[in-house]
Amino acid sequence: MASPQSLIERLNRGVTKRNARWSFVNSQPFGTALELRRFRLGNGLSAVTLIDRAAPTVSYHTWFRVGSRHERPGKTGLAHLFEHLMFNETKIRGRGEFDRLMERAGAEANAATWTDWTYYYENAPKNALPLVIELEADRMSNLVLREPQVRSEKEVVANERKLRVDDDIEGRALEQLYATAFRRHPYRWPTIGWMKDIRGFTVEDCRRFYRTHYAPNNATVVVAGDFDERQALSLIQERYSHLSPARQIDTKPRPKEPAQRSERVLRITAPTPTDKVLIGYHAPPFSDPHTPALSVANEVLFGGRSSRLYRLFCLDKELALSVRGAISPFVDPGLFEVWISLREGKRQKDAIALLDKEVARLAADGPSDIELEKAINQIELSFLHSMETAGGKAEQVGFYETVVGSGTAFDRLDAYRRVTPAQVKRAAAKYLRPSRRTRVEISETAA
Repeated sequence: MASPQSLIERLNRGVTKRNARWSFVNSQPFGTALELRRFRLGNGLSAVTLIDRAAPTVSYHTWFRVGSRHERPGKTGLAHLFEHLMFNETKIRGRGEFDRLMERAGAEANAATWTDWTYYYENAPKNALPLVIELEADRMSNLVLREPQVRSEKEVVANERKLRVDDDIEGRALEQLYATAFRRHPYRWPTIGWMKDIRGFTVEDCRRFYRTHYAPNNATVVVAGDFDERQALSLIQERYSHLSPARQIDTKPRPKEPAQRSERVLRITAPTPTDKVLIGYHAPPFSDPHTPALSVANEVLFGGRSSRLYRLFCLDKELALSVRGAISPFVDPGLFEVWISLREGKRQKDAIALLDKEVARLAADGPSDIELEKAINQIELSFLHSMETAGGKAEQVGFYETVVGSGTAFDRLDAYRRVTPAQVKRAAAKYLRPSRRTRVEISETAA
């Protein structure tokens, strides 16, 4: 593999336009055998390469630094709507042609949107990389946004919302949890958007959003797998360098959420066979130094059938059918979510009392050495499973570039390995307090 300096010299030879010139940013190890290399085009497009010859495949990701956090009241759900719109026609390719070309090349393509990002990906045979680059550059700059396209996708999203939120108990409860836990921060509205906003989007709303956020200086391209680095960067240079950076990308911090001083409780009546409890403790952002220890605490409490709370709730006390926990991996402070699905006839207050007792015990005593070792091993195993394919590696790279802005997933793995019982104890004591949480109680009838 050529040195970055010689590679840049070759790519920039004879290139006079500033937008088309590459610069080398940095490189760092990715695990023990691979290397991550970062480049930037003159128009602001970031590109990250990760060569891995394990299989003759390539994964191409395009991560945009835009999600529901970047929207405003009255226009919620635009980021998610664009995930749908981007598979429509462009100025040079008709509706459905993107999918047909991908299928013909033997490639898999999809996308995802959340609070802080939207990304598009293709997993393909290595010889399909030129086509993938051509198609992604095309829809970053040439998307057709007219009334028929926008109206059609709005209807698709409205139906998706009905299915996943309005007619789904857990979807509705989760939406209400965030709307209650957050008073000022944009995390208070759902990524899919409020139905009224979805119905009200105009073509001009979509065009303005596209011009602002779907620009090279708001995007990171990740290429992972078996490919020629010089050829890939040359093709990216050729296809993307004519794009102009967005003039006005709002980089201001989102409104800071006021500290929560007391527990908030919301009760929902729904057609559920057994009662459920959903809890959200205010948690630090993904990049916070406390997050690895809090993640280990989550694993100790909820990680599998031998975890503390699964054994207590589902086996010993027979209070619940299932319990689970998760920490939102957000740019800004999010929530540590806890789900408890009770057995028939069991009471929510008993489940909450048992949860509080066990969380307080962890905060007072911390985990045992055996619990800590098991939790870290489980996290490491899950991490390694996620990195088995070029697509898994590309997704991890894109996430860390977008959410953290530096380092790699392996840096986070090292942080997990360094977590101590004392750190878990402190994290649980600091964040898992009743005064910092919002509780949603779901019952068949009103309490």
